[in-house]
Amino acid sequence: MEPFKLHILGCGSAKPSNGHLPTCQVLDIRNKLFMIDCGEGAQMQWARVGLGMSRLNHIFISHIHGDHCFGLPGLISTMGLLGRTADLHIHAPAGLKPFVDCILTHFCQDMDYDVFFHEVDTTQHQMVYEDRSVEVWSLPLKHRVPCAGFLFKEKPLLPHIRPEMLQAYDIPVSQVNNIKAGMDWTTPDGDVIPNSRLTRPADPPRSYAYCSDTQYMPRLAQWLKGVNLLFHEATFGEGYAKRAQQTCHSTARQAAMVAEAAGAGRLLVGHYSGRVKDEKMHLAEAKEVFANSFLSNEGQVWDV
Repeated sequence: MEPFKLHILGCGSAKPSNGHLPTCQVLDIRNKLFMIDCGEGAQMQWARVGLGMSRLNHIFISHIHGDHCFGLPGLISTMGLLGRTADLHIHAPAGLKPFVDCILTHFCQDMDYDVFFHEVDTTQHQMVYEDRSVEVWSLPLKHRVPCAGFLFKEKPLLPHIRPEMLQAYDIPVSQVNNIKAGMDWTTPDGDVIPNSRLTRPADPPRSYAYCSDTQYMPRLAQWLKGVNLLFHEATFGEGYAKRAQQTCHSTARQAAMVAEAAGAGRLLVGHYSGRVKDEKMHLAEAKEVFANSFLSNEGQVWDV
C-alpha cells in the first residue's frame, strides 16, 4: 500500500517543558507531506526526523495560540533560504492572516516562492482541501478562540490487478489502467473475461483525525465515524476536570469517550499540560474507556 504515516514532532501544550515540544505533526500521504500545527521548534524537529521540505506544500493551523503557530516564521524563512520555488499554502482561521502577512513583509521579502492563505471557517464541517488522493475536512471545535480540527480522508483506491490473469490471457501492460478502471477483457476468440476475475478489491481508504484544542464535544463523534487513527487532546487528567472545563480543554477520559463513540480504530492522546508529571496516568484513564488508546511522544511514527 502507498504510505499513510503520522509523524509526531511535538505533543506538549503552551507552557514550556523539558519533556515535550509544542504541538506539531506531519502526515505523509502517498509521499505528499501535510503539516498540522506548527509550534515553536517545528523546523528543528523536522530536521531531526529527516523529512524533505520540498514535499511539504500545505500547512493546516487549528487556531491562533502561540504553541500552535509560533514555528511558522522560522519554517517559512528557512524554506526561502533553501531555494524553494514551489508555492506554499496555509489553511487556518481568518485571524492568522495578519500574522502570516507580518512574517512575509518583515522577514521574507526576497523569497523565490509564494505563500497563499486559505481561510478555514471554524464553525463549519466542510471540505477545505482536495487533490487526486485525499480530502481534508474541517472539524468545528470549542476552544477559547476560533478553532478547527482536521479530518484527512484518503480517496477510494483502484482495485488490484491479478498478475496471473494478465499472464493467462496475454493481456498487454498498456491495458492495466483500463482494467483497474472497470473494463472487461475480450480475448482474440471473442470471449469476454469479466473485470471481477481480473482484479481483487481495492484496499479500504484510510483516515486520520486531529482534534486539538477543544473542550469535550460529544457531537464530534458523528463526524469521525470509523476513523482509523484519532488524535484527541488530553491536556489534563480527571483530577483537573474542572480546570479543563474552565480552559476549554479535555481530559484523557473525555478523549477516550469521543473515540469510543466514533468507533475509532486507535486513539492517540497528547497536548499534555505542564502540570502533568507522568503521562501513564493519562493512558490508564483513557484505556478504562477505550482500550486501543496510546500516548503520543516526539519522534513517533504511526501507520494509519
